[in-house]
Parts: sequence; structure tokens; C-alpha cells
Amino acid sequence: MQRDNQHRNAFTRRALLIGAGQLAVFTAIGARLYNLQVSQHGKYALMAKQNAISERLTAPRRGLITDRFGATLAGNQQHWRALFMQALAPDPQAVLDNFTKLVPLSVAERVRITADLADRPGYIPVMLKDYLDWPDMAAIEVNTPNLPGVIVEVGTSRIYPLGPGLAHAVGYVARPNQAEVQAQPVLALPGMRIGRTGVEAAQDLLLRGSPGSVQTETNVHGQVVRNVAENPGTPGQTVTLALDAGLQSLAVQSLTKQAGAAVVLDTQTGEILAMASSPSFDPALFDKGVPTEIWDQWMANPAHPLENKATAGLFAPGSTFKPTAALAAMKKGALTADTILFCPGFLKLGDHIFWCDNHVAHGHITVTTALQVSCDVFFYQVALMTGIDDLAAMAHKLGIGTDLQLDIPGGAPGLVPTHRWARAQGIVWEPGSTVVQGIGQGYTQVTPLALATMIARIASGVAIGPHITRRIAGALQSGSLPGAWPALDIDDRHLAVVRQGLFEVVNTPAGTGYGARLTLPNVQMAGKTGTAQVRDDTGAEKGVNFNDETIPWVDRPNALFVAYAPVAAPRYAVAVVVEHGNWGSESAAPIAHDLITYALLHDPAGRDAPLPPQPTPLAAPA
Repeated sequence: MQRDNQHRNAFTRRALLIGAGQLAVFTAIGARLYNLQVSQHGKYALMAKQNAISERLTAPRRGLITDRFGATLAGNQQHWRALFMQALAPDPQAVLDNFTKLVPLSVAERVRITADLADRPGYIPVMLKDYLDWPDMAAIEVNTPNLPGVIVEVGTSRIYPLGPGLAHAVGYVARPNQAEVQAQPVLALPGMRIGRTGVEAAQDLLLRGSPGSVQTETNVHGQVVRNVAENPGTPGQTVTLALDAGLQSLAVQSLTKQAGAAVVLDTQTGEILAMASSPSFDPALFDKGVPTEIWDQWMANPAHPLENKATAGLFAPGSTFKPTAALAAMKKGALTADTILFCPGFLKLGDHIFWCDNHVAHGHITVTTALQVSCDVFFYQVALMTGIDDLAAMAHKLGIGTDLQLDIPGGAPGLVPTHRWARAQGIVWEPGSTVVQGIGQGYTQVTPLALATMIARIASGVAIGPHITRRIAGALQSGSLPGAWPALDIDDRHLAVVRQGLFEVVNTPAGTGYGARLTLPNVQMAGKTGTAQVRDDTGAEKGVNFNDETIPWVDRPNALFVAYAPVAAPRYAVAVVVEHGNWGSESAAPIAHDLITYALLHDPAGRDAPLPPQPTPLAAPA
């Protein structure tokens, strides 16, 4: 009995010890659970949330480019695209293989994706496929379990409603290159584009905007369950141009099937109301990538469709340079309104003969008559009396052969030779070299924009600077305000003499531009024709006065015309160059007539209260 009691007591003690131990253990476990689930609930809940939610940057919506009245010239359109977040995929290579089975990728695309995955930070997704069609998108969505980290989202691409009609002025965008991405990693964001030419390039930073972000919830397989939060970022600003879309369309249509350029300026502000270059190209192709066959066609085209001929095309000005020569001679004192020079149909200098156009002898004439009938011999003599350096000085004052500080890239300053320039080029300058400069031949090269600037300055007496941007984010640019530009340092009496000559060119039967006179009531236009050779005619050809229309197109003279209107109160200036168009009066002047007429009837420069730019609604992806 005693042994049983002893055994029972021992069992009780062991049970108590075990129970106490269990209690201690459970107490510790309970305390730990309380600490984890209650005391530190917020901490671990946040950690769990961070494990399930990832954040990535998104490209902002690029800003609009509009004309002066709010018509969209460059906008955005939605499309589907597939992205890949490498951090969400346990086996990225397997994901790529599975994706390729659903949406075929070219070798070049695979190479690009591999390079992007190696270079991109984790917070920047990699583009797998842009511009997905509906079947591809649906296939990806159905197979999401095999595509962890793959995201289908809506992106935007650049659209240009006027297409080739504004390709040179508005420009185009393209994907950033590797060097640009390394310098600015944010450019690696899918959908980011950089302006390469035109306004897209000049205002690129303002048009880009600032990136946004999106938070997505993913499951344990790396599949996106839902978007938790989204910040669209800051869209790019709206850039309003001085262009009038209607006038621009007319300029483009006027140059259809012809190579050349046309520019219309506001003579008071220098705003570019139209700027066309022909032939042109589809700027939207650069957003996706230009197909090789189309690029090869552009490169093989002798008319150079990618060149903005209005700002970078260099042409001999021909007789459109004569008003500049006249002003230079009057400033030097070598010529007055009453000076009479004799034209026998040629000028003999040494053993060389410089002919007047068509060998016509104009007789004794003044400067206004010489401009009216475009007498070459008169201006041969004017050039000799003035000298090349003074000719160049006046040309620069009028915007020829100098940097016009245009607010889009790629412009060419042109050239008006001087003795200093000739020495630097190793050229021995002879009197005959000066002779041909008086009629805009020889070494002189100008852009159509420079010609438009020249005639606008002569018309207004104001040293306007041409520019295409009118408003940024609604704020009117200072150069677009009348009175923003200083007066020309040219004697008003000299300007009056040249203006009279330009009036007679268009409004008298003997004038070379009489066929382009305006038919609007009580409104007149002044202007100057020009025909500029692109090759030296042989002596035999000159002797028989051959017909330029019988020679190959590339050897025919360029046709030019500059004009302004109304004569009484000039507001619009135009310059037209038709490559190999032969006679300015026949091919360039009619275009200028139509552009001036449109401008006068619609008066875009006179309407100073533009409509507020309205963002174009994004079209749903196809």
C-alpha cells in the first residue's frame, strides 16, 4: 500500500512538471502569436502587401501639336501592347519561349528583348510586342498561367491627321536609341518617343511630359490580378503653331506632282502660316519603324522626300534677288530712282558676253522698269557698281545668307559670297563673278524661307524673324506679337522705289508677273519672278536661244516667285520655288497667287483670338 502511494505521488509530481512545461511552452507560443498577430500586425501586413503588390513606371501621354485655331496636327491613338516584368517570372527564358509560341517574334525582336532584359532596371518593364491585334491579345490573356510577368496594356502611338502634308514642319517621333536610354533611363519606358525633326524635336521636352506609375497585385504565380492604384503622370504640354491648316493644305495641293517648296509669312510678326515641301513622306511610319523597302524608295528618290526644302533646300535665287541688289546699290549711293542705264541686250566684259534674258534689248531704263521687265543687263551693271561685299551686306540685312534662328532644327543659312569668303575658299574673284551675283546666279544660295523673309521685310520695313511656334500651354510667344520686331535699317525712300517696281511686275501688262495678278476687288499684289539656271548653257545653246523644255528635267531651270499683299498695307508674304519648273511666271507665280488669295479671304493673321486647343479623344485600340 505504501508503495502504491509513493508511486502515485511520483506520477503526480511528473504530471505537474509536464503540465507546467506544457503551460510554459503554450504560454510562450501564445505570447509570440499575440506579438505577431496583434502587436506587430501592421508591420507584417505591410510586408505581405509589398510581396503581393509591385509598382512600375508608365510613359506619359505626349502633348498635342495644333494649328493656330486648334486643329490637331499631331495627336495620339491607343493600341494594345505586351510588356514583361522580369522580376515576376521565376524563369524568364521559359516565359519568352511560351510567349513566342503564341505571338511570333522575329529574330531582331528576340535580340532586342534579350538586350533590354540585361540592361533595364527592375522597375522598368520590357516591351515584348507592340501594336497587338485582337487575336494575339486574346491568346495572351487565355494563357496567362504560362506567362508570369507578362502584362497586356493599352499604349499610345503618334498620329498625324494631315499625314505627309506637314511631315517636314511638324516632324516625327521615333524610339530612343541605346545611347539616349543610357543617358536618361526613363526613356526606356515602353511607349516613350523622342522628337527627331520639326516641332516634335524643337519642343520635345515640353511634349514628353512626366512618367506616371501603376501598382499591380500579383498572385504567387506572378500573374497580375488587378491594378491597385494608377497615376497617369503629367501629360505633355500642348504646342500651338502659327500654321493655318487650310492654307497649309492648299500649299501642299499646289505642289502635288512637283518638287519644290512654298512658304507664307505674316509680314508683321514673322509667323509661318504655311510651309510645304514636296515630295513628302508619311511621318507616322517612324513611330512604328520604317519598313526597309519604303526607306530604300525614299533614298532612291532624286527629289529627296525627307529633306525640308523650305528651310534646308538651297537654290540660286535668280531674279528674285534683284530687289536686294537694287537696295544695296541705293544704300551705297551708286543708284537712285532716276538713274538710267542702257541695255543693248548684252554686257561685254573682257572677252565674255553676258546676255540679257532672251537676248532682249530693253534700251534706256530706270530701276523700277528694270524690275518690272526683269532686265538682266541692268542688274549686271548694278552689281559691278555696288560690289560683292555691299551686295552681301544688304542680303544679310534682308535675311538672305544668314542664320534666321528658326525655332525648328535643320535649317540652312544659305550663302551670299564675299571677298573674304572667296579668299577662304581659294577662289580668285573676278569682275565676272560679281556680274552674275546681281541676278542671283553664281555662288549665291538661298532657302525658300529666306526668300519669304526677304520679301516680307521689304514689304513691311520690319526686321521680322520667321518662327512657327505661336503658343505653348496657351501662352502666346513674344515673337507673335505685332511690334515685337525692330524696324529695318533701310531708307524708306529706297524701299518705296523697290516696292513700286515690284508693284509694276504684277500689275502692268509689261510686268513679268502680270499673269498672276489678283482678281479680288480693290486688292493688289506686288512680287518678283525668277528663273535660275542649274547648269551652265553652252555658247552654242545661248546662240540659238534654245528651249529649256527640250532638255532633261534635272537640267531645267528652277522657277521662283516672291510676293506680298495687300500692296497698300502688306500683311502676307509668300515665296514659291518649283524645282526645274523653267519659268517663275508660269509655274511658281500661279501657286503664289492662290496662296495669297486664300490668305486674304480667310485672313488667319488677322484673327488674334484663336480657339482654345481641345485634346483629341483617344481612339479605342483596334
